Amino acid sequence: MPYRVLVTDKVSEEGLALLRAEPDFEVIVRTELAKDVPGLKAALAEADALVVRSGTQVTADILQGQTRLKAIARAGVGVDNIDVPAATQNGIVVMNTPGGNTVSTAEHTMALMLSLARNVPQANESLKAGRWDRNKLTGRQLEGKTLGIIGMGRVGQTVAKQALGFSMRVIGFDPFLSAERATELGIESVPHLHDLWGQCDYVTLHTPLTADTRHLINAETLKQMRPGVRIINCARGGLIDPDALKAALDSGHVAGAAVDVFDPEPPPADHPLVNHPKVVVTPHLGASTEEAQVAVAEEAARLLADFLARGQVRFAVNMATLNRAEMEDLRQYLDLARRLGMLHAQMDRGIIRSATLRYRGEVAAKNTRLITAAFAAGWMETALQGQVNLVNAEARLKERGITLTEEKSTEPGDFASMIQSEVVTDRKTYVAAGTTFGREFLRLVRLGPYRLDAHLDGTLFIFTHNDRPGLIGAIGTEFGKRGVNIAQMNVGRETQGGEAIGVVNLDAVPDEAALKAVSELPDMLSVSLIRLPAHNELPSWLQL
Repeated sequence: MPYRVLVTDKVSEEGLALLRAEPDFEVIVRTELAKDVPGLKAALAEADALVVRSGTQVTADILQGQTRLKAIARAGVGVDNIDVPAATQNGIVVMNTPGGNTVSTAEHTMALMLSLARNVPQANESLKAGRWDRNKLTGRQLEGKTLGIIGMGRVGQTVAKQALGFSMRVIGFDPFLSAERATELGIESVPHLHDLWGQCDYVTLHTPLTADTRHLINAETLKQMRPGVRIINCARGGLIDPDALKAALDSGHVAGAAVDVFDPEPPPADHPLVNHPKVVVTPHLGASTEEAQVAVAEEAARLLADFLARGQVRFAVNMATLNRAEMEDLRQYLDLARRLGMLHAQMDRGIIRSATLRYRGEVAAKNTRLITAAFAAGWMETALQGQVNLVNAEARLKERGITLTEEKSTEPGDFASMIQSEVVTDRKTYVAAGTTFGREFLRLVRLGPYRLDAHLDGTLFIFTHNDRPGLIGAIGTEFGKRGVNIAQMNVGRETQGGEAIGVVNLDAVPDEAALKAVSELPDMLSVSLIRLPAHNELPSWLQL
């Protein structure tokens, strides 16, 4: 019985030809199903694989009960239109094509930047209207100007190379861009966004849309930017607060903007940016070149052929390359490593240089490469576009120039197994270690130089302090005043009366007022709030 591949968005003929060349594939193209939910659901019941671009919305309802469907290939980077958790729950592999449209999107970014600099759209409209407004349309050259790039993945790095070709100064921000990689690219890097805003003549966005990055460009960040700045967005529409940007354009603080993406798409007729005279707009054309469409279609076809016909998995966003028996054996260690990664991701760290995982005891004899990948996935899961999992985590680190190494010793230490993570930044070295307790409990047993025995789940309030009587009670009192209950508390110190560290597991997330009150207590040195998954709460890629 042949594999039936359903294609519901327009993809290039070159990609379809690769699919049809597979001897056991039956390719069915039905683009009308992109907007027909009942029809799509019915058609998928008889399909082994689905190929989509951005036009087809693959929802949880559509995927529910699809027992035959094995894989979805997205001919493009983002999988916003696919309910990945629902696909995972239904045992459906989701794959994307992360490199196919990199150059096209970067080139469109440069085209929009040049349009802003040289008033190309206004000049075109003026001349076609019979006017010769040469003196009114004086532009600016890019040479010598400073470009700030938010997000230094494939597209961001390509934009950087192209901007350097225009003799621009380039500053990059990415929580996972090492100083060494920035040097290789010939750019400067900054550890915090507030270090970037005031230096730039142009700002371009190439970061994913997450809860943390939604409205990254807002009234407050716009105030921090240099007067006369110009902003380009070819990433995701939700990264910009359109009302705040319009106000900054109207006031003259922002000289211009170029927008290729909107939230929602297409934008409503009264969108504050679409008809603004200082804004250049295009209808999501970043990946719309002949070359990019051929590249992503061909890559999607190869992904499906490798998966269905040869059992190989590449560029999966929700599936690990391991069998179920190995998953069960490693699940607790994978969860522990992921949580250690998430802990490091929330530390105020600076520019990352390298990271090392040290395995000791029984865990050192396991498949530590998968455990290391789980650490990397937890470390990056809130910072990068698309789901990061065991398949792609280390590759995503490598492309940002970050070295992640392993050290192993099967000799037992204080615990039967221990995983110690060490992250080196330009500011300091951060160390966190964990172990397993029984068959389901995870413990944080070291933070910096301090030994602990803290629960590694939920909301963690971490504080360094001078070891003085009464401080722990004062912390409980301040949280208690605001209805925040302490579930667990653990303190570690090296010497009595010296510096110490405390880890408090809270039943609720304290507000800013509570954190401020606690941080101002006598002998308090520093405070951090870390949010981890609840006990036994696993990501989709650990539930397979």
